[in-house]
Amino acid sequence: MLKNTKLLIALGIIPQYIFIKLLSHFPEFVEQYYSNGVYPIISKCFRYILGWLPFSFGDMVYTITAIYALRWLYKNRKRLRKDTKSWFVDVFAAVSVFYFAFHILWGFNYYRLPLHKNLNLNADYTTEQLILITEKLIEKTNSLHLSIVKNDTLKVDLPYTKNEILSLVPQGYEHLKRTFPHLEYDAKSIKKSLYSYPLTYMGFSGYLNPFTNEAQVDGIIPAFLFPTTASHETAHQLGYAAENEANFIGFMAASNHNDIYFKYCGYTFGLRFCLNEIYRRDECLFEDMVADVNQGILNNYKESREFWEAHENPLEPIFKMFYGNFLKANNQSKGMESYSYVVALLVNYLENHPI
Repeated sequence: MLKNTKLLIALGIIPQYIFIKLLSHFPEFVEQYYSNGVYPIISKCFRYILGWLPFSFGDMVYTITAIYALRWLYKNRKRLRKDTKSWFVDVFAAVSVFYFAFHILWGFNYYRLPLHKNLNLNADYTTEQLILITEKLIEKTNSLHLSIVKNDTLKVDLPYTKNEILSLVPQGYEHLKRTFPHLEYDAKSIKKSLYSYPLTYMGFSGYLNPFTNEAQVDGIIPAFLFPTTASHETAHQLGYAAENEANFIGFMAASNHNDIYFKYCGYTFGLRFCLNEIYRRDECLFEDMVADVNQGILNNYKESREFWEAHENPLEPIFKMFYGNFLKANNQSKGMESYSYVVALLVNYLENHPI
């Protein structure tokens, strides 16, 4: 009886896969019944249950699961040769359960409507539009920078601990929900990852645990990156799975914050995306525009760049390739490249809203 049950669970991954592929053709259905129906209830429940814990429960679960899996593989290593069929049934039964839990608890959000449709924004933009918005972002970011440090050559250092930054993140969403009610965020569950060091060497600044709905931030990245990284992961908690959408919402949450340091981090975040896109299109124009950016802002960018360069290693591209393929398998056809498409959302949104 037990063997038959395991076999059915293992084979269950096939109809699951087919169902998900079919569901990907009905984003309106996913949007209405999952992303704005079932998922918010699941998400809030997990945040209320686990958000109060001062440590990442999800990371603990990952650790225990990894130890158990390694122990199981070691103890059952001989079965792979002697009882191959049963061994594979056990493995695929476990994979099937995780595959089911991943999609029910969060993963279906990959198949919701694109954010630009919900916000009635265009998905394309011209170079002229990009230049205009970048010029406005430079002016705004320079103004914020000078309001903080009073000297255009000094970088901004946030006067908060990293835990204080995490506690302030929801305030940005509190202001954002006045314009976008669906971005209401309560029951905070944003934590520093227990795996911050390996995460850094993998080249990632944060992630969402889809099984516990905890937003994880790399605890050793520069404080300058904390407000936007935490706001980005919070967007994932709210069901925005696409990286470009989470970046855009993270920008909005930080730039709409009452705190001037959050605003500064938000606008420098958005400006960097636009400047990178201009560089990709026209290097000479990039040099002209970046000359108008306060040196202190460039020093903050340099601080971030030097941090990541100091942790570069031969395994990082492999991890990023793996994650890029994971994104492609989950309805993000451009993989890691989808991060750059935040510019389309930025340009079209800021064109019709005051900066």
